[in-house]
Amino acid sequence: MANKISKFLTEVKSEMKKVSWSTKKELINSTWIVIFSVVFLFLYIGLVDFFISRAVNLVIR
Repeated sequence: MANKISKFLTEVKSEMKKVSWSTKKELINSTWIVIFSVVFLFLYIGLVDFFISRAVNLVIR
């Protein structure tokens, strides 16, 4: 069992050396893109929902 754990950790260490890590600037830019996208989608879906619910209420009444 200990041999399997040791082998696993050795392989993890080997794979982690192959990882391409983002720079701080890339990480910050990606974060801003995600924040902007979430806010944009929130506003878009909220407005579409508002107008559709108004239209449905007008049809029902």
